Amino acid sequence: MILATALGQPFFQHALLAGTAIAAAAGLTGYFLVLRAQVFTGDALSHVAFAGALGALAFGFDLRLGLFAATIAVALLLGTLGKRGRPDDVAIGSVFSWILGLGVFFLTLYTTSRSAVNGSAGVNVLFGSIFGLSAGQALTAALVAVGVCGVILAIARPLLFASVDEAVAAARGVPVRVLGFVFLAVVGACAAVASQAVGSLLILGLLAAPAGAAQRLTDRPFRALFLSAALAVGSMWAGLTLSYVVPKVPPSFGILAVATAVYAATFATGIRRRDPVPLPG
Repeated sequence: MILATALGQPFFQHALLAGTAIAAAAGLTGYFLVLRAQVFTGDALSHVAFAGALGALAFGFDLRLGLFAATIAVALLLGTLGKRGRPDDVAIGSVFSWILGLGVFFLTLYTTSRSAVNGSAGVNVLFGSIFGLSAGQALTAALVAVGVCGVILAIARPLLFASVDEAVAAARGVPVRVLGFVFLAVVGACAAVASQAVGSLLILGLLAAPAGAAQRLTDRPFRALFLSAALAVGSMWAGLTLSYVVPKVPPSFGILAVATAVYAATFATGIRRRDPVPLPG
């Protein structure tokens, strides 16, 4: 009854449309972030999303322009600082600290000059505003997320090979460096679109928790890839429903609480992956 009532509400329909696509994209992208030990990259790009959005707002532009331009540009920059399009922690940490300071500067600039125009925009950047998406915004977010899913699926096999054994993949003619840059650009786009659902502060949870749970449940790469997407989508649906039923629970918190609970359950119940580890190639 409650679910039927929720599905009849336009704001919930918009959130469900955008949220489902965003969660699927985050699940697919997050699996490779975890597999490639690049979770720190996702954390850094979440702060880039914060700085980019506030920079756009501070100078009077649409925050989505700042989100996508900043996250994709910095993701590619990180790729140039690393080996074969795969940044190391030192490069990420250096960019991370600079971007964080830039974000604080833009936040100060925005709050002192333009916050009167849209006082809630800064909060929405940090914590998301998925229930506030219009039909057009939800459709745009869904299309971008579907595009992210399409790119990840298109490069999944060579990216898996490059992630498991980079040297052998390069020797067999896999364009490891190009794949690294493409993947980083996709991560940037995913971080940008996901910030509209859970906010820049919580993007990492949506990227890492479902993927981490999937890796604990199976060693088969493609099974884990799609399981990660399914767990992310399930967390999105459950979190949105929880927030609707209990209005005091912010949707971003509900989504991440469910995703984290699923990950924790793989430890609490003693679930272990038992599938044989496949050979790359």
